[in-house]
Amino acid sequence: MSPQLVAHGICNEMCISDFRGVMLAWVHVLAQNTVSLNFHIFCFGADRATLLEILYLHENRIIHRDLKPENIVLQQGEQRLIHKIIDLGYAKELDQGSLCTSFVGTLQYLAPELLEQQKYTVTVDYWSFGTLAFECITGFRPFLPNWQPVQWHSKVRQKSEMDIVVSEDLNGAVKFSSSLPYPNNLNSILAQRLEKWLQLMLMWHPRQRGTDPVYGPNGCFKALDDILNLKLVHILNMVTGIIHTYPVTEDESLQSLQARIQQDTGIPEKDQELLQEAGLALIPDKPATQCISDGKLNEGRTLDMDLVFLFNNSKIAYETQISPRPQPESVSCILQEPKRNLSFFQLRKVWGQVWHSIQTLKEDCNRLQQGQRAAMMNLLRNNSCLSKMKNSMASMSQQLKAKLDFFKTSIQIDLEKYSEQTEFGITSDKLLLAWREMEHAVELCGRENEVKHLVERMMALQTDIVDLQRSPMGRKQGGTLDDLEEQARELYRRLREKPRDQRTDGDSQEMVRLLLQAIQGFEKKVRVIYTQLSKTVVCKQKALELLPKVEEVVSLMNEDEKTVVRLQEKRQKELWNLLKIACSKVRGPVSGSPDSMNASRLSHSGQLLSQPSAAPNSLPEAIKKSEELVAEAHTLCAQLENAMQDTIKEQDQSWRVMGCVNPSCSMSVLSTANPKKKMGRQSSVSSVSVYAYAFLVHIYYCS
Repeated sequence: MSPQLVAHGICNEMCISDFRGVMLAWVHVLAQNTVSLNFHIFCFGADRATLLEILYLHENRIIHRDLKPENIVLQQGEQRLIHKIIDLGYAKELDQGSLCTSFVGTLQYLAPELLEQQKYTVTVDYWSFGTLAFECITGFRPFLPNWQPVQWHSKVRQKSEMDIVVSEDLNGAVKFSSSLPYPNNLNSILAQRLEKWLQLMLMWHPRQRGTDPVYGPNGCFKALDDILNLKLVHILNMVTGIIHTYPVTEDESLQSLQARIQQDTGIPEKDQELLQEAGLALIPDKPATQCISDGKLNEGRTLDMDLVFLFNNSKIAYETQISPRPQPESVSCILQEPKRNLSFFQLRKVWGQVWHSIQTLKEDCNRLQQGQRAAMMNLLRNNSCLSKMKNSMASMSQQLKAKLDFFKTSIQIDLEKYSEQTEFGITSDKLLLAWREMEHAVELCGRENEVKHLVERMMALQTDIVDLQRSPMGRKQGGTLDDLEEQARELYRRLREKPRDQRTDGDSQEMVRLLLQAIQGFEKKVRVIYTQLSKTVVCKQKALELLPKVEEVVSLMNEDEKTVVRLQEKRQKELWNLLKIACSKVRGPVSGSPDSMNASRLSHSGQLLSQPSAAPNSLPEAIKKSEELVAEAHTLCAQLENAMQDTIKEQDQSWRVMGCVNPSCSMSVLSTANPKKKMGRQSSVSSVSVYAYAFLVHIYYCS
């Protein structure tokens, strides 16, 4: 064993700290007996610190020479899975001209120069690694996996440098291709870039192998690292059911992404609605990467990729335009001829592809249902906002109604009282007109009919939403496709586990039956999903139509409330102005001498006496009314004088109390100030009496 290997503590195994998930994907597939891998495991599986410890070996001048799935194992750590490359028994130190003089490795993963026993370099591990990566993507090895080494070597060496696939169809014809075969789970972006990367890794000539146009010789690992560092946004167009994938940068805006979506889908930016699975719309001010979460592993498997669901807001109803994906050529062949006998290896490949097709139908259906559920969640969010606005609108309507009722009642009372005193009291046509205008203005306020109509529409919408939620399609559920996928997996497992002596030719009738049932189940389920989606979109359109109308009514009620408050303030100011004018007219004679008051009385009496000359017949009646009013005024004055006398007595009592507390001071105050205070009180009573009398006479006689 190499001293360098011992020095590095590698021995017969080497720990790989989360090496990109490539081998994790492979082991997962072997455990599940699958034929097609989810490549997003390969892309986003593990820590980016080390791509593969192959690079570590090469940096330490070590060539493994025997990379294959059997030499990659998993070990459960405390928080993550640890991946290990084992069986370094064939690892060799790199010298100037390593020569393969003994048979090493497994033939299916060996580089051509090892088979030819020529000099080799680290590029032999590139070939093995490229073969492993291809198998992780497609489920089978790239170059005639079932051929014997001699025939394999003579046929594969005919491929061009760009060819990454040499395969044999069901008729036995050998085909060369530079593209990844279908089926696989790669999006278009990864497929294009990985095809170019695999072309570097699977070149026949070792000197050119692994040379990247950008990074130069041995730059294949940096090129792969660039691919794995891509930030991808996956957009599921709910109109067509097609997933569009876009590489984005950290600072790319959402508007820029929407422009690219418009170019691919034909949906204008203004009509695009991008929803996440929880029904949240993407925020325009945030970058396009807002919908990308960090890829994490869950018990050795990656979480589902983050999908953004694209809806066309200009569409009210969604038609069922979704059809199953096109089938691989071999699957199409057995669909046309299910009774055709195939060899065991052909059956294993075709049945694996049929299982993958059924699995794909199930996944596509689940994604469409996720989109429908995202639309439903978004509808519920809008409905929640609408319900809050409805409650606010109803509360505001009740408050406005109460204020309107109070204002109408108040102004009605004012008008009635005004009418009662117009004959002998104050009259003002201008004031009366203003009050009438106020009464008419408040009649236009209040939105009871609009509020009632909107509430009825919102209650009808609420009923439709509840019906949608009660629908079975409104909830996540399994179904026929899950059962069919499980049956196909079981058939494929039993085929793979057949003993070698029982691996005979056979037909594919049972597998074809499952596939046809899956296609029918897919089409049926998609119709139900899109019926549900159309109802959801209709409800959402109703909610979006109601939102601005509710906002408008709320705004109008705010204005009505301000109008009522303004009119109430105006009415109160006019009442106080009227009282101020009346008081100012009364204070005029009170401020003068008693003669001026007498003169004022005489002037009023003169006016009363002058009236009979104009109307002799009404003189006795007018005199009688005047006498009654004067008598009433005297009565009121007497009551006022009594009240003032009581007040004087209370003040005298307070002075006595103060005198008891401080006799000398109180005597001094009483001896000096008391006579004047008594006179002041008497004059005050007289003045108040005169003022009250003059005010009452003014109220009854002034016009």
